[in-house]
Amino acid sequence: MSASFDTGTTLTHESANGVLSAGLARIAAGATAVDCAPLAQFDSSALAVLIAWQRAARERGARLDVLNLPPKLASLAHAYGVDPLLFERH
Repeated sequence: MSASFDTGTTLTHESANGVLSAGLARIAAGATAVDCAPLAQFDSSALAVLIAWQRAARERGARLDVLNLPPKLASLAHAYGVDPLLFERH
């Protein structure tokens, strides 16, 4: 069974540091998936946080599945060319 956590409803510049830290703690504790379904308000900071979480999981020798990425955030990731970083396979 995989452990997962969610992003919360808001992930913007103002909340990014706190959300990042909380997610890093969950990943360090063994989380293998993040659910983006609750995410209602976000900006490009959300992409930076998701990529940082991917990097942290990779450094642990694990993978982090990004689930239910909102279409607008997926579109933003594609526009910035970082979508492969969100769904990388190890």
